[in-house]
Amino acid sequence: MLDVKTLHKAIEQLAAEKDIDSSQVLSAVEEALASAYKKEYNRKGQIIRAAMDSKTGAVAFYQVKVVVDPLGVRYPQTEEEEKEAKEERKPAVHSETAEEGERLPLYNPDRHILIEEAQKIKEDTFIGDEIRFDLDPPSSDFGRIAAQTAKQVILQKLREIEKDTVKSEFEGRVGELVTGAVQRVERGNVFVDLGKASGVMFFSEAIPGEHYRIGERLRFFLLGVQESGRGPTLTLSRSHPKFISKLFELEVPEIADSIVQIKALVREPGSRTKVAVASRVDGVDPVGACVGQRGARVMAVNNEIGNEKIDIVEWSENMEHFIASALSPATATSVELNQRHGARALVPEDQLSLAIGKGGQNVRLAAKLTGWKIDIRSQSRPEEDQEGGVAEAESDKSPTTDNSDNPDSSTETPTQTSEPTADD
Repeated sequence: MLDVKTLHKAIEQLAAEKDIDSSQVLSAVEEALASAYKKEYNRKGQIIRAAMDSKTGAVAFYQVKVVVDPLGVRYPQTEEEEKEAKEERKPAVHSETAEEGERLPLYNPDRHILIEEAQKIKEDTFIGDEIRFDLDPPSSDFGRIAAQTAKQVILQKLREIEKDTVKSEFEGRVGELVTGAVQRVERGNVFVDLGKASGVMFFSEAIPGEHYRIGERLRFFLLGVQESGRGPTLTLSRSHPKFISKLFELEVPEIADSIVQIKALVREPGSRTKVAVASRVDGVDPVGACVGQRGARVMAVNNEIGNEKIDIVEWSENMEHFIASALSPATATSVELNQRHGARALVPEDQLSLAIGKGGQNVRLAAKLTGWKIDIRSQSRPEEDQEGGVAEAESDKSPTTDNSDNPDSSTETPTQTSEPTADD
């Protein structure tokens, strides 16, 4: 009999340290005791289990046999098959309707019991059930080898429980933000300590031009959970478009409460992001809600991603207005749509470079955001093509959108961006 008070204290302490349920620790201890019993009494081929009474500390040992159909097993014919049958294996049960040529499991009297014999012990027994046979308790403490076996089983079981716990916790958080400290950077890949688990942000998922310092705490977008030899590894990203969406959800209560909705988002990480937002409630300005008083909310997002510029525009069902808004910070005087899913936007001469953007970036992102081909022209020279002023919408790469129903938003064309004046 074990010291119940000491055992309970040890189990609770271990459960707290590993952040797992105490019942799982108790299950690991029972499995370890069963392994020690098998080792001590040379019952390798048998299924031995242990049950501990948490109130008294008494441990009961019993052997388990699986009920099988005589026609669902084959019987050893040679010494080699006899040896195979006695090896410790996972019991498999096949019905008498097994397909022709299917290899039936070898019958092992230490692990199997025929249905006729089992029903003599317990009438309401069926094939596949387990029959328990009580075993004599150990006459003395386990030997050194058996104790070592028990220790190894407990450690292995606890590692498996920890892995399963971490995996189940983070699998439910895929697509969310996680916070961790940078451990090391190797060949552009950033390894992150997330507390219970470790994560890796591959070079392709980092923000271009961003530098990472050891010990620096950052937010990351959780892409997925992968199995590895040392436990679950979390795949992280800071360049994913939804990283921006989640940051806004964190900083803007109206988005978290679904009052304001992010309808579309496109991003060139480290350089510029365009976000289209809409309000689900009359009287709520979606752009103003995201920008915040004196730009406080959008600046909080900017502080997380560095020098990347963010343009916030109001989404509209009126495509002329939406395209004009998407060209922000430039102001389009008019937008003409054609039947080929294209649009010609006229802007003042002094805003041509602003509308096109460096290397055509602004018009390129606007085309991706709206899903339309956009052709930027000068208001004073509408017949003249502008270098870099045409951008195609990428049909195979649609912007990050929210699939919720379209809100009843107005068709006014806002010009406010994420770079507000001091009076905002």
